[in-house]
Amino acid sequence: MASSAMTYTNITTDQLALLSLKSQIISDPFHFLDESWSSATYVCHWVGVTCGSRHQRVKSLNLSNMALTGRIPPDFGNLTFLVSLDLGSNDFHGNLPQEMARLRRLKFLNLSFNSFRGEVPSWFGLLHQLQFLNLMNNSFTGSIPSSFSNISTLEMLNLAFNSLEGHIPKDIGNLENLRFLNLGKNKLIGSIPMSISNASMLETLILSYNFLQGNIPEGISNLHNLNKLTIEVNQLTGSIPFSIFNISRLEVIGLTNNSLSGNVPADLCDHLPVLKGLYLSNNKLVGHMPPGLSNCSELQMLSLSGNSFDGPIHSNIGSLSNLQFLHLGFNYFTGTIPQEIGNLVNLVELTLQRNQITGSIPVSIFNISSLQILTLWKNNLNGSLPQEIGNLTKIQTLRLDRNKFSGKIPKKMSNLVELEILALGDNSFTGSFTEIFNISKLRIFDVTSNNLTGVLPSNIGSVLPNIEGLYLGVTNLVGTIPHSISNCSKLTSLDLSHNKLTGLIPNSLGYLTHLETLNLERSNLTSDSSLSFLTSLTKCKKLTTLSVSFNPLNGVLPVSIGNFSTSLVRFYANSCKIKGRIPNEVGNLSNLIDLVLGENDLIGSIPTLTRNLRNLQRLYLNNNKLTGFIGDTLCKLQYLGAIYLGKNQLSGSLPNCLGNVTSLREIYLGSNKFSSNIPASLGNLKELMELDLSSNNMGGSLPPEIGNLNAATQMDLSMNQFTNEIPREIGGLQNLIYLTLKHNKLQGSIPDSMSNMVALEFLDLSHNYISGNIPMSLEKLQNLKYFNVSYNKLYGEIPSGGPFKNLSSQFFLLNEALCGPQRFSVPPCPTSSKHRSNRKRMLVLFLLLGVALVFVPSTLVFVWIRRKPNEFEGDLSLKQWVSYSLPETVMDVADANLVLLTDNHLKKKLDCVASILKVALDCCVESPARRTNMKDVVGMLQKVKIQLLDC
Repeated sequence: MASSAMTYTNITTDQLALLSLKSQIISDPFHFLDESWSSATYVCHWVGVTCGSRHQRVKSLNLSNMALTGRIPPDFGNLTFLVSLDLGSNDFHGNLPQEMARLRRLKFLNLSFNSFRGEVPSWFGLLHQLQFLNLMNNSFTGSIPSSFSNISTLEMLNLAFNSLEGHIPKDIGNLENLRFLNLGKNKLIGSIPMSISNASMLETLILSYNFLQGNIPEGISNLHNLNKLTIEVNQLTGSIPFSIFNISRLEVIGLTNNSLSGNVPADLCDHLPVLKGLYLSNNKLVGHMPPGLSNCSELQMLSLSGNSFDGPIHSNIGSLSNLQFLHLGFNYFTGTIPQEIGNLVNLVELTLQRNQITGSIPVSIFNISSLQILTLWKNNLNGSLPQEIGNLTKIQTLRLDRNKFSGKIPKKMSNLVELEILALGDNSFTGSFTEIFNISKLRIFDVTSNNLTGVLPSNIGSVLPNIEGLYLGVTNLVGTIPHSISNCSKLTSLDLSHNKLTGLIPNSLGYLTHLETLNLERSNLTSDSSLSFLTSLTKCKKLTTLSVSFNPLNGVLPVSIGNFSTSLVRFYANSCKIKGRIPNEVGNLSNLIDLVLGENDLIGSIPTLTRNLRNLQRLYLNNNKLTGFIGDTLCKLQYLGAIYLGKNQLSGSLPNCLGNVTSLREIYLGSNKFSSNIPASLGNLKELMELDLSSNNMGGSLPPEIGNLNAATQMDLSMNQFTNEIPREIGGLQNLIYLTLKHNKLQGSIPDSMSNMVALEFLDLSHNYISGNIPMSLEKLQNLKYFNVSYNKLYGEIPSGGPFKNLSSQFFLLNEALCGPQRFSVPPCPTSSKHRSNRKRMLVLFLLLGVALVFVPSTLVFVWIRRKPNEFEGDLSLKQWVSYSLPETVMDVADANLVLLTDNHLKKKLDCVASILKVALDCCVESPARRTNMKDVVGMLQKVKIQLLDC
């Protein structure tokens, strides 16, 4: 009786624990527990419950796949006789209670495909009899407890598809009975521990989809029982240990999406007789295709894509009779496709895209009746497609685009009734393609950029009911867009650009509610004056890109354009003969990135609500008739990268706040009526690459801050009214390739700092008032191909080295006193010895003059004329007497010892003396503000010096 009472108490304990579990279940949609778990029924007869025959205690609980939702209560720990627990594929959530540590008899525990969270409990290490533990597909966080290494009986450990972090425990290899380890799809970091090689019983090792780094341990080759090794999608580096390919039981090797480098062994299949899957794609592997692949006779899946393999594709690959998937794309394979590939009669997928394959497609490939996917795009394949292509009756994806195929599209292609994706674009196919419209399962149809002809069928909506992407650009289409296209209700992308279509753009396009991209540019399409098709398209709430550029629309932008969904990102209507004003409602398109309305007949001002386009990156309103000011509207657009407002009638000043839009890379404001200075704030635009302010009325000095535009490659400031000197800071533009300052009023000299502009290829300074010498240092500009300084006031020697060797005389026309080689059509710079004494005398004279001009201008004049200040008649002063004597009576003023009357070049030398005296007088005027700048004095003296040396 005592024994019976004890048994009753124990089974009651189990019953109460199970009822406590039932109370925590908030959803039992199939009523598994509602109808079975009650006190009216013996607990050992409840659904999912199995009791032991010896102790009549609950031994096994299996509630898997019952769609239950709830928590595990603490009382669950009272099921101390439980050996097997399976709650997999339900929706249990919350933390695992600590009390479960009392389930010391547990051998099998499956909690997979639930919503448990929190850290993986360390108390699992107390379950010393546990053999099977599956926690995959939950929401566990934290690190993997090191206590797992205490479960010496563990044979299967699956923690995949959680959010576990940290390292793989270093002592994981202590689990000597472990046969299955899956830690994939977590957030594990660090390296693969070396101790893993101690788990000698391992048959399956899966560490994929983590952030593991370092090399693959060489010791993995000690796992002689391993049949599946996958460490895909990590950050592993180094080479693949060749010893791995000696594990003869391996059936799957998966190392894709890492950064593994080096070669793979030529004989990799010699010791892998049962290998079925070899996944090495998306690494950095090099070398040729291993010739020994043919020895992997059981191989079903071979993926070498996304590496740097080169050389030919070996013909012996055709001996892999079990091969179903062959992925060789994104490499550098050369040569032709071997005819023997046609022997792979079980092949389902063949991908060879983005290689350097040449020749035609072997006809044998079209006899592989099992083929479902064939992708050969972006190679150098040529020739025509044979009629045998119609044999691929199971083909679902056929991509032959971006090759050099020619000829007609075979009519037999209409036999491909299972075809869903067909891409033949960017080839040279000819003839018609109307037969393809009969393949009703087509989802993607791309024949862009061929020499095809044809019309869109009037019943296109019924013959292509499943079409999602229709790409017919640049195919010589004629006729109109049929209204029935609105029945293609699944269409997301439509490209009819660059064709010969005519007629109105149908308003029925607005019924394509899934439409995301519409490209009709350059198709000669028209519309009514109100552009009503735009109004209809506002019903397409998923539309992101709309391009109607280069069509003669001849209408006015409707106010309804503001009703486009905020999904619209790009709107292109360039060169469409659009008239009228830009509606203010365009400001409603808050997610717009590109707004392109250039080369139209738009009038009025830029709408102020444009400032609401806070995501705008490119604004093209060039070549219109826009008027008014820019104001600060554009300054609100902090992501703006390109402004094209050239060839309008905009006026006023450039806003100073434009320098705050630091994302700007291109500014084109040329051919307007702007009249301000260049704001110094433009120097803040560190990413600006192109600046065009040409053909305006802008004036003032070029700001020194212009030298801060270090990224600039092109700059056009020509045809304005800029004055004063070119700032020396401009020499900081070392990336500038193109610079034109022509037709301004610039003065001063060419800054020597321009020799630092090492990338410069084009420099035009013509039609200004620039004086001084051409700096010899410009000879360092080895990339310079165009250099124009004509119509200025330059003098001195023209450089003849470096890029100046290839310049012609037209670039130096009409300056004051340039000299140099004859090919420049200027006088030679004098170097003759017969005038050496005169030069010496004149150089002394220049030395005296230079000192005197700086210190005592009146004393200089006295030295030259050898007369005392009181030796003049009447009220004349020294300066007045010299001034009245210029230029006709210079000999009355100058000392006769300076210029001899018998000199052969008397007239020229007297002119030089007169010029020097004039410089002296300009230096000693009473008002300091009117005195000549000393930098200009030096330039004037240099010019006179050249004239003297020429005498």
